[in-house]
Amino acid sequence: MNTVQNNNDYNTPVAYDSNGRPLYAHPPSDRKQPAKTQIFHTATKPIGHTQHISEEAKRLHEESAKKYPNLNLSHGEYIISAVRRHWVGLMTPIGLGLLLGGALVAALAMYPSIVPDDDPPFESILAPALLLLALVGLGTYIAVWIYLNNRFFLTNESVIQEIQTSLLSSKEQTVSLLNIEDASYTQTGIVQLLFNYGSIRLSTQGDETTYRFQYVSNPKQQIALLNNTVEAFKHGHPIKDN
Repeated sequence: MNTVQNNNDYNTPVAYDSNGRPLYAHPPSDRKQPAKTQIFHTATKPIGHTQHISEEAKRLHEESAKKYPNLNLSHGEYIISAVRRHWVGLMTPIGLGLLLGGALVAALAMYPSIVPDDDPPFESILAPALLLLALVGLGTYIAVWIYLNNRFFLTNESVIQEIQTSLLSSKEQTVSLLNIEDASYTQTGIVQLLFNYGSIRLSTQGDETTYRFQYVSNPKQQIALLNNTVEAFKHGHPIKDN
């Protein structure tokens, strides 16, 4: 048997047998340690888990969706209060339209006395005058339509504001009741107090965004209802429409 010097390297042969096979002072350490396994636990909701919605909430949701098909209501969400602008705000466009229309009609009726020599002839100015009268009526109708299409909806989950700024421009703002930090109203001047209308102001958490809705009928009652709905939503209590 051949021998070699031991250099304390257990992977180096210290001798050889008669067949020339290496002999070691210690078996070579070629086994690897098993890797440690880390286990992570994650919390997930069960697949298909949904919030329980009562039959009453489903019924109210279906009624609201049928009555206001343009609103994007979530499953189980329903309208508690639909607020339109006060009629007093219509006095300006309607009054202006009646004033202009009345002036045109009066001018046509008094044309013979205004232009005694009938130059230009009455027949030549009748068609343009009637066209102008129609444009005044159309403009008044559009102004009223825009005013009435600004609406404010309170649901059991959110506040939805439809904003119509022109005939072809509109947008919808939705604020979750959970994000509403403050809700207040203002009535300024004898006219607003006399006709009981004012402005509603909402402020949200985080970005401190402020939302305003003007010409609200009975704003004190609307704010009381809104605050009650917010509290009920945050504490998990259902509230029905009035």
